[in-house]
Amino acid sequence: MQPDQHLPSLTIKDKKINVPIIQGGMGVGISLYPLAGAVAREGGVGIISSAGIDRVVSKRDGKKVNIYEAVYGEISRAKSGGGIAGINIMVALARDYEDSVKAAIDAKADIIISGGGLPLNLPAIKTPGDTALVPIVSSGRALELICKKWERSKYRPDAVVVEGPLAGGHLGFRYDELDLESNKLENLLPQVKDVAMKYGGFPVIVAGGIFTHRDIVKFLALGADGVQMGTRFLATNESSATQAYKEAVVGAGKEDILVAERPGSPCGLPFRVIRYSPMFVSALEGRREPRCDKGYVLLKDREGMFSRCSAKTSNEDSFCICNGLLSSAGYNPDTEEPLYTVGTNAWRINKVLSVKALMGELTGREPSSVTE
Repeated sequence: MQPDQHLPSLTIKDKKINVPIIQGGMGVGISLYPLAGAVAREGGVGIISSAGIDRVVSKRDGKKVNIYEAVYGEISRAKSGGGIAGINIMVALARDYEDSVKAAIDAKADIIISGGGLPLNLPAIKTPGDTALVPIVSSGRALELICKKWERSKYRPDAVVVEGPLAGGHLGFRYDELDLESNKLENLLPQVKDVAMKYGGFPVIVAGGIFTHRDIVKFLALGADGVQMGTRFLATNESSATQAYKEAVVGAGKEDILVAERPGSPCGLPFRVIRYSPMFVSALEGRREPRCDKGYVLLKDREGMFSRCSAKTSNEDSFCICNGLLSSAGYNPDTEEPLYTVGTNAWRINKVLSVKALMGELTGREPSSVTE
């Protein structure tokens, strides 16, 4: 694919990306190889999500695989059609974090994007070779901490994603910080860019609320080198979300999208959700029993074992999002209610598109199909 005439190319660790659009990694099981591969073929960066990938791939392919095997195989498939493809690995998925990173590097992923906490030890896990290491931050201070820690491994970020409070899924802000003027993406970008320049200069990617070609152009003009977008790619034919999930996004109104805090995620981070998601409704009404039978967000106990999860003992503060997100990807719809997480602008989506058609819109080659 030729570089887009409307948008500049983006280079990360000597990898030239024709279109400066990174498709956000959406878990559980939404961003798998069909979506990531399609975005890569259209000149953007296709990203799979490591969250719960062992279970969703095992069910889809009809054979049991572990985290390492699932990550390795999915990246290999995403890269097989050409273009740039990588993976998002959340720090909060502590039990499987290192195995996911090792598998991604062994599979020669073009990029590892890591957030959901500070990926302070990412370059120390395995020599990345040609794989670019890209942290997600929500402030210049967070990037400073990461750069200082990575210096011990003689490594600096190959790029950084700065994510504002309008993003989907887990958010890097306290609930009472979401509406602060200082946390608007336009105001976070300059401070993160300053830190990136301080440590030698590397690309700064913006995320959270980026929705149209106009938004992309706006942030590139403000100094961003590229954008990351999740929700627009959720509502595509190639997304592995269930049909019910996609229909819920298309049918959502502005008032239907809110931030869950209490009850919320066992990770302790606020997250954005469609308010009529069946699992969220049950949690709000106190109809869910405490449960933790998948264990993706387990924390270590005093003996160093991964056994702690706040959803195990009480649903007052949190509930088992692992099962809800798995259900939203079609893993266990008969036994668990789905949980639909989205970005703040999801209500503007009017229909499900192909990745090709969506990329045509986002690059300015085709007219927009969303509510402006």
